[in-house]
Amino acid sequence: MKIETCKVGYLKTNCYIVTKNNQTIIIDPGAEPDKIIKHCEGKNVVGILVTHHHFDHIGALPELESRYQVKHNTPIKGFSYKTIQTPGHLDDSLSFYFPEENILFSGDFIFYHTIGRCDLPGSDYKKMQESIQKMIHYPKDMKIYPGHGKETNLKEELPYLKEYI
Repeated sequence: MKIETCKVGYLKTNCYIVTKNNQTIIIDPGAEPDKIIKHCEGKNVVGILVTHHHFDHIGALPELESRYQVKHNTPIKGFSYKTIQTPGHLDDSLSFYFPEENILFSGDFIFYHTIGRCDLPGSDYKKMQESIQKMIHYPKDMKIYPGHGKETNLKEELPYLKEYI
């Protein structure tokens, strides 16, 4: 699986372009649809995944759904992943775990050495704690691709995550 990062919008949201077996999915198309489309030139886009519905993660969504004739967060053939409900930052927060590759796309749930904000409308610190509890049981070498900032792994994040529960 090949993962490309396309930083979009003034909040520098990580929009991921994920390709496997000549099929591509877009994760968190936050803004700048033309920039994302350019990253996808020559690729067979078969789906879109959205970790949560804050503006900086869905700004380009309507245009991309229309262009590629796909609906976000619907089953995508050719990709084996598990959708995990990880509320806390927002009630509809999801993380997408690809077990074959041991990769998690966490949106604004887990960042490098921290977690997503829980002081915004629709956020809930208690739910964030429950979501963290789910995560600590995943493989320690799981690579984490967050909604902003650099990649990390669960082993690196465990000491920080445990401070919140």
